[in-house]
Amino acid sequence: MVRWRTVAGGMALQALMGIVLIRFPPATHVFFLLNDAADALQRATDAGTAFVFGYLAGPPLPFVETHPGASFILAFKALPLVLVISALSAMLFHWGVLQFLARGFAWLLRRSLGISGALAIGAAVHVFVGMIEAPLLVRPWLARMSRGEIFALMTCGMAGIAGTVMVIYAAILGPVIPDALGQILIASVISTPAALAISALMVPFDAGRDDAAEAAAISREHRPLGTLDAIVTGVADGVRPLVGIATVLIVAVTFVTLINMALALLPEAWMPAGGGPLTLQRIFALPFRPVMWLIGMEWDEAGVAAGLMGTKTVLNEFVAYLDFVHLPPEAISPHGRLIVTYALCGFANFGSLGILVGGLGAMVPERRHEIVGLGLRSLLSGTLATCCSGAVVGVLS
Repeated sequence: MVRWRTVAGGMALQALMGIVLIRFPPATHVFFLLNDAADALQRATDAGTAFVFGYLAGPPLPFVETHPGASFILAFKALPLVLVISALSAMLFHWGVLQFLARGFAWLLRRSLGISGALAIGAAVHVFVGMIEAPLLVRPWLARMSRGEIFALMTCGMAGIAGTVMVIYAAILGPVIPDALGQILIASVISTPAALAISALMVPFDAGRDDAAEAAAISREHRPLGTLDAIVTGVADGVRPLVGIATVLIVAVTFVTLINMALALLPEAWMPAGGGPLTLQRIFALPFRPVMWLIGMEWDEAGVAAGLMGTKTVLNEFVAYLDFVHLPPEAISPHGRLIVTYALCGFANFGSLGILVGGLGAMVPERRHEIVGLGLRSLLSGTLATCCSGAVVGVLS
């Protein structure tokens, strides 16, 4: 039975949080101040990568750049930020800062949506960590969560992004989106109640249990001995997502390219009417065009936005954001660019789906069959949640 309190409350909470974070100047100012911190972090990281990798990390170059952007090497310029953010997150976790923020957000979710403490904590920490790290924090409760709660947790993972990549995306979007890090963080925050509302509608779950122990579930199996140990542990933990991003990008782009090469062999009668070859991205973009129009895009811009959503679904949001910043200025208006930024801000893609299903299945192997069965639904629900965020910012901006 659908719990309408969770559905209505989630959508209302998303709208209310959007109003506060986007239209209330003091709150907006606090979030946008993070951009100055992000710029400083990027410059400091550039100094470290330049010391290790030399000119591969960026200018000054020992040769003439043949065209703008040719010196940007993703592996040396952007990905090292993952290590820095991972170390910073571990330090803030050790100091208790992230726990304080997550518990506050979890309390808000529990009181407004009536969900269990374990689900509230799992949903709240998705704003700061990835789709596998968040369930690990509530691992003792996974086995006894209802099917709907498991699905809600999966949806939150698909609708958000990890703190380790927020600064990277903000650095990428900086040239085209003002206050990019603040926008990315707001998008991740307001997508969470929408994810809970949509998941409660698609796979209903029971009322939350009032278990105070669940609200204190934020912990780690290995507690650092001090700040220095936390930083070292954070760097070590950051190696896995860094390698994961690089390898998934390589494999995903390779497989999609192979599929697109096969699609190019089809007869001309199968080719799209608008010209250009048939690709997997264009196929997945088709249903997104009316969706992007419904959330506030102009119809003549919705096709470009739909193409980016198709790229995000087939590959990932990293590639989609890279394609986004390389669009000509006239392709999408400033208002439309903000909507697209929010709609793309989530892990809902096929590569992440494999990671999520594999990771959760390993944590609770006795429920692996349920998790696999809910996988594609979570991809859809996570995408819908980020599109709702795009609609909210479209109305409020």
